[in-house]
Amino acid sequence: MSLSGLTEQEAKEFHRIFMASFIVFLLIAIVAHILVWQWRPWLPGPHGYTSMRDAVGALSAYYLA
Repeated sequence: MSLSGLTEQEAKEFHRIFMASFIVFLLIAIVAHILVWQWRPWLPGPHGYTSMRDAVGALSAYYLA
C-alpha cells in the first residue's frame, strides 16, 4: 500500500486516465489559442488595432453597399 491508498495497478490506471485527459485538454487549449490568434492577434500591426478596425469597416461598407 502506498501513501495514496492505491494499489500499484490502481495507481497506473489513474495515471493513464490522468495523462489522457491532460493531453486532450492540452490539444483543446492549443486549438483555442490558434483560433483566437486568427480572430485577433495579440501583437497588433504597426498602426495598432485601429488599422484593423478601419479595414473591417471599409470591407463591410463595400459588401453592404
